[in-house]
Amino acid sequence: MDSLGQDEQRVVWAVVGTDIGPLMLAATRNGLVNVVFHASDAVRDRALERLAARLGGRLVEDPDSPLPAEAIRQLRAYFAGERHGFDLPLDWSLCSGFNRQVLRELASGVPYGSVVGYGDLARRVGQPGGAQAVGMAMGSNPLPVVVPCHRVVESDGGIGGFGGGLETKRKLLALEGVLPEPLF
Repeated sequence: MDSLGQDEQRVVWAVVGTDIGPLMLAATRNGLVNVVFHASDAVRDRALERLAARLGGRLVEDPDSPLPAEAIRQLRAYFAGERHGFDLPLDWSLCSGFNRQVLRELASGVPYGSVVGYGDLARRVGQPGGAQAVGMAMGSNPLPVVVPCHRVVESDGGIGGFGGGLETKRKLLALEGVLPEPLF
């Protein structure tokens, strides 16, 4: 409790090793709030500073806390090819407006093993001609992998950009059978 008798915001986090490198997972009482690629100590520390600034409260490393533990279990199953979607509560507090609308549509409307173009996703949320805005929304996705921004590609068949790096995007699309496995 804080000095006003309110429950203090608590963010629990953990780092999990995956086939695409370490991911940092952070959760609030409302759900998974952040997934961070390439979670070396320095990257993790910067991500924790950003979370503290945006969400306030205490940040506690606790991989055994129920939500991070379940997210880790589901991510391991996903990377083992045993899970094709995530069933986790999500805390959307790190995004709003158009970005949130686009990310929610992506999470619910683009299944495992499929891709969607930036322009197609813009049309789905009622913004034809908003392909660049969709690209910006993908770049600001606080929940990559779980909210599968790797499934958004260019309409001409190009892979498009990716906050986790193009090799990571290729690996995720290969895992889902969209691209062949990288040769090396």
